[in-house]
Amino acid sequence: MAPHTEQLTRSAVRLRGLTRSFGGRTVLDGIDLDIPAGQFTALLGHSGSGKSTLLRAVAGLDHEVEGSGQLTAPERVSVVFQDSRLLPWRRVLDNVLLGTEGKEAAAKGREALAEVGLKGRERAWPSELSGGEAQRAALARSLVREPELLLADEPFGALDALTRIRMHGLLRELWERHRPSVLLVTHDVDEAVALAERVLVLEEGRIGVDVVIDRERPREEYREVLLGALGVTSDVR
Repeated sequence: MAPHTEQLTRSAVRLRGLTRSFGGRTVLDGIDLDIPAGQFTALLGHSGSGKSTLLRAVAGLDHEVEGSGQLTAPERVSVVFQDSRLLPWRRVLDNVLLGTEGKEAAAKGREALAEVGLKGRERAWPSELSGGEAQRAALARSLVREPELLLADEPFGALDALTRIRMHGLLRELWERHRPSVLLVTHDVDEAVALAERVLVLEEGRIGVDVVIDRERPREEYREVLLGALGVTSDVR
């Protein structure tokens, strides 16, 4: 059995009956979900559908989850946001090492920066980085913690089209090398199909569509299914 296949026999994330409401409006309505260890999963949905709310719950950042929900996730979890959230008064390497300890931390930080293509930029200030470079630094910060689960909340949403394509390749490469479980929140169907092994669509507080991506089949088939689930007709591009 291949190493990745062995990983997929274990669950990295397990949700049972997860519920979350805001001001009397139920956003997450008793969600049941399992994400196998090592799987790259993308989560789609309309604006306001609860994608980021679900990600925050999995990350342990939302302590107001209601109902009888049960949530289990790995101990080592990293989160990458749309904004790189680099501290402007710290240099790039110091940002990457934020919250880490130990003699080996600096070496791991430099190694992570090299992995994302920022070797030699350790002493740069965040203001000296482009948008794409800032997100690369944010990825390095997540890698240095050796996460078992990487949560990404529309991390490329603010980037231009060419930079997004490059970042897609980088994220996929890093996932294939390190094999954390990944939950990517995105509003971009093409991004989801290009990156993920599995795509979920959040509808009215529940998982309405759950599709496993077969790389041997044309992407367009999945694109049509997912656009349909989002209520977008096939002639709209």
